[in-house]
Amino acid sequence: MRKLLISAAAFTAIAGGTVVIAQQMPAAPGAKDPARVTGGTYQIDPGHTQVVFAYDHMGFSNNVGVISESTGTLTLDPKNVAAAKVSVDVPIANIRTGVAKLDEHLMKADFFDAAKFPKATFVSTSVKADGPTGAEITGNLTIKGITKPVTLEAEFFGAGKAPAMMGGKENVGFVATGAVKRSDFNMGYGVPMVGDAIELKIIAAFQK
Repeated sequence: MRKLLISAAAFTAIAGGTVVIAQQMPAAPGAKDPARVTGGTYQIDPGHTQVVFAYDHMGFSNNVGVISESTGTLTLDPKNVAAAKVSVDVPIANIRTGVAKLDEHLMKADFFDAAKFPKATFVSTSVKADGPTGAEITGNLTIKGITKPVTLEAEFFGAGKAPAMMGGKENVGFVATGAVKRSDFNMGYGVPMVGDAIELKIIAAFQK
């Protein structure tokens, strides 16, 4: 019994120590607080920005892929959302679906023709506030040399200063959703067996 009491006491002490350590951990530097956003020009953080796309495969599954390491800029005035401007370059060679042969096919002329058109671009033409933390962003999307208007629904995710050990820069992040038809960009291969409509989710991080 004495051994059990000692073990219980030791466990309590260890658990208590863990709680103390957890309480001492600093809070995350970012928060969903629009007051933290300051005006100016921001650069995309390519290591934390992803374009996720999803498509219907023969009515059997909703498959996804991701494109990483986009570059671009965001000009932002928190007091005048309509004046915001965003420009993004998306490197086609960075598409990953998790299936090597499919990634190779997507680089060919049936789809992105990456050798001839190595990047897709999005340049905003208008921004409209949508509630306290949302915005409707309309712009021109160019893929394979074809430009079409696209509207994205963006939601503010968080803002704040990075820790000094990570550069101390101001950061702001958004999540945007939208949809496009790949046939609009001369990528109708496989339609309708493979869906024409492509759902987009864009996780965008910017540093000032």
